[in-house]
Amino acid sequence: MERKVIITGDRPTGKLHLGHYFGSIVNRVKMQKDYETYILIADVQALTDNFNNPEKVRNNVKELALDYLASGIDPKYSHIYIQSMIPEVAELTVYFSNLVTVARLYRNPTTKFEVSQKENIFGSSGESITYGFLGYPVSQAADIVALDGDVVPVGDDQLPHIEQTREIVRKFNNVYGETLKEPDAVLSPNPRIKGLDGNDKMSKSLGNAIYLADTEEEITKKVMSAVTDPKKIKKDDPADPNVCMVYYYHKLIGNKNLDNVCTECKKGARGCVGCKKELINEMVNFLKPIQERRKYYEEHPEEVEQILKDGTEAARNKAKEVMNRVRKNMKLDYFE
Repeated sequence: MERKVIITGDRPTGKLHLGHYFGSIVNRVKMQKDYETYILIADVQALTDNFNNPEKVRNNVKELALDYLASGIDPKYSHIYIQSMIPEVAELTVYFSNLVTVARLYRNPTTKFEVSQKENIFGSSGESITYGFLGYPVSQAADIVALDGDVVPVGDDQLPHIEQTREIVRKFNNVYGETLKEPDAVLSPNPRIKGLDGNDKMSKSLGNAIYLADTEEEITKKVMSAVTDPKKIKKDDPADPNVCMVYYYHKLIGNKNLDNVCTECKKGARGCVGCKKELINEMVNFLKPIQERRKYYEEHPEEVEQILKDGTEAARNKAKEVMNRVRKNMKLDYFE
């Protein structure tokens, strides 16, 4: 029986943090043996708002690959590939761009929010938005469809992009005949992970993230700054663990002492400093196997390069098959 195809990935703009790990990576690792899995390093998309800093994008391609491998993405089951090395995606993006109005792109709520967060690049009201950034959901649709993607594991903020992809596929098939698959989104069990400051989303831009590669010293500094119940003034004051980010992370990483943490917090039998120190120890132990795998691949860069070459070749071969169908149905197969 032919396995369904998963397409997912990340922009190479920095190292991965716990938000990435619990928001998507865990799900990818769990699903990779049951699906034909393609994980893209979206360097072209990263350039849409880093066009003036290509070195940042290039350097983070390696960092992202290291984090994937360290987190349990297994090249025996998953193809890790570089987006810019698949020219068929660029070609399909052009064809898709004829099927989407500018007005529809402006209505995408995720794109609108992202533009509002980048005033320094696109202006206070988005008046300087580039064609590349406004249209990146079209490119993202091509990423998925060019590899015959059936399933796309996403966070809830990416659902509008998947719906736009489905719209494009339906219109393409309506115009050119049944050619392309309409992908389905699969939400992670933890689609959005909170930051150390209590913000609803952990993000490198907000400075509220714990990275998978953080040292014990960095983890200590970050955890000691984590937001706790503001009503707890003294050590023996009772507190509400549900508004405490320290408890939130105890729960997230599966502290076996969680029930005691909760009970003692509510009774005022646990101080915040001691609770944070326990979390630091738990967090260091949780990240240790991930960091050990990362260290191995850091010391074997030739393996990482070969994994990327093999993954990119597999993705390119898949895209060529799909584009043969596309060109045939669009009457562009001139020399076939």
